[in-house]
Amino acid sequence: MDRNQIIGLVVMLVFITVYFQFFAPEPPAQQATPESSTTEQVVTDSTSASVSTAPALTDSAKAKLDELKYGIFSGNTVGEEKLITIENEDMVVTFNTKGASVEEVILKKHLDFRGEPLVLIDKDHAQQHIQLNHLSRNIDLAELYFQVGKYKNILSGDESTNIVFTLNVQGDQKITYEYSIAGKGYEVGMKILQSGMEPLLENGINFAWEQNMNRVEMDFKDARNRSTVKYRYTDGDVDELDARSTEKEAETLELPSNWISFRQKFFTSAIISNTAPFEKGDVSSVIDFSDSSSVKNVSMNLSLSYEAFIGNNTDLKFYYGPNNYALLKKVAPDFGENVELGWSILSWINKFAIIPIFHFLENYISSYGIIIIIMVFILKLVLSPLTYTSHMGMAKMRVLKPELDEIKAKHGDDMQKAQQEQMALYQKVGINPLSGCIPMLLQMPILFAMFYFFPNSIELRQQSFLWAHDLSTYDSVLNLPFTIPFYGDHVSLFTLLMTASTILYTWSNSQMTASVQGPMKTLQYVMPIMFLFFLNSYSAGLTFYYFISNIVSFGQIAIFRKLIDEEKIKRILEENRKKNANKKKSSFQQRLEDAMKAQDQKKKSRSNKK
Repeated sequence: MDRNQIIGLVVMLVFITVYFQFFAPEPPAQQATPESSTTEQVVTDSTSASVSTAPALTDSAKAKLDELKYGIFSGNTVGEEKLITIENEDMVVTFNTKGASVEEVILKKHLDFRGEPLVLIDKDHAQQHIQLNHLSRNIDLAELYFQVGKYKNILSGDESTNIVFTLNVQGDQKITYEYSIAGKGYEVGMKILQSGMEPLLENGINFAWEQNMNRVEMDFKDARNRSTVKYRYTDGDVDELDARSTEKEAETLELPSNWISFRQKFFTSAIISNTAPFEKGDVSSVIDFSDSSSVKNVSMNLSLSYEAFIGNNTDLKFYYGPNNYALLKKVAPDFGENVELGWSILSWINKFAIIPIFHFLENYISSYGIIIIIMVFILKLVLSPLTYTSHMGMAKMRVLKPELDEIKAKHGDDMQKAQQEQMALYQKVGINPLSGCIPMLLQMPILFAMFYFFPNSIELRQQSFLWAHDLSTYDSVLNLPFTIPFYGDHVSLFTLLMTASTILYTWSNSQMTASVQGPMKTLQYVMPIMFLFFLNSYSAGLTFYYFISNIVSFGQIAIFRKLIDEEKIKRILEENRKKNANKKKSSFQQRLEDAMKAQDQKKKSRSNKK
């Protein structure tokens, strides 16, 4: 405790002692309790008398205490709360003159899962605090009353609504918040200006924000698993707290940061510094399982530098809006990362292929189910050369199947010799045994990219198609009175159709593939069954996409069967056999055979030792 704190504490104690000794009002005389009163009544009367005799501070006493607590800001502890509502095309923002901060945000073009206006933040679940150091303690400006200047609300267009809140301190000393809201969009600009406050800002200021994220989605568990705190350092690294953790998550931001966001599944609240970065800070998240109205409780505590205020260079911006990638990427560098689009190559596929195609179709087609169907056809058409190559490779393997069966029968259980002879056969006829697999593997990133795109696409939120009421979450045609482990308490028809079509496609494919034998022929059906459980609670848009993709694949198989002439392939392989009869083995082929022989020798030596 430093000298100023000790002096302040002594002065406060002296004042309180003098007040209660000479100025405290006399307590009223206690009336006798009638004899007929019960013991319970006596206790109640005694309690009431005790409460009523509590001394009330006079205005002068309260002013003195405020002066001790708030110092030069004590004149701003009394005032009238006024709510100022600013509205544009997309949102309604309410400010309070007490604290001059955003108290409520309603998104006009979105509804919550109940069909009511979507309240992103409100005064009961979110608080913002700007704090500075005075009298060796933190003064919370959110507790003080500001004066509001004149403003004109611009509801639409390119103009902005500007509103100014001023905290007049002493003389010419003042702090000003200047907010600006464009005629459309979800951004709220904020400049913090000061005059004559330099000595109080030597340690900079703290910005604290606590928010209990309002529940706005039907699937409570999924909403919690996709809600977190995300932040970007000035070196370009974007990180986040573990969204799926059921324990409290906390992180100290050791490096300067540009923005910090409270990201929910489809909506984000964030603060962005356009100029001086936040020097350091702390972020945290925790789930209150007893609170069914909040998804997750999150907080941030950030520091802004002294230099930013002395130069009146504190230019901040808030974002209160949907997780629409086209909007977010314009807000700040890497701010589009608040949409979960996958890692590495999956994110690139979504950003530069899937999302542009989706938005292009969105301009002309209103039904998102139809858009998904068209997307399947477009992507299948683009990938058709790879698909054709894959089917051609499988056709070559089918032509060789009789010879491959002979090799297996000849060598019986000796897999090493069988594989060596098979590789020699492949070299003679000039085919790559992986030619049917590699093109399929090259298509896998697109399938996995869809796994991220559909569940996180806000465009699908609350959009119905066929029996699905909301393509962004699961479709339920039957609610079960019990919960099946790993499956859930409902039946998703799109997931069932996807699973059935995948099994049929796998079976059809296996009839055309000679290389799938033995246990692998059975194991290839395990994956569709696993996805039946795994995807039952996933986005209906995703499972519908996979189902349509399987249907189109059946059509492709039928077309390729007509286009691929196996007799012609057989003739080509025979010609290759003649050409390669005296051809030396490639270095890769030689190394592969040497490795097989070495493996065979090890196996024999182990058998001899036994």
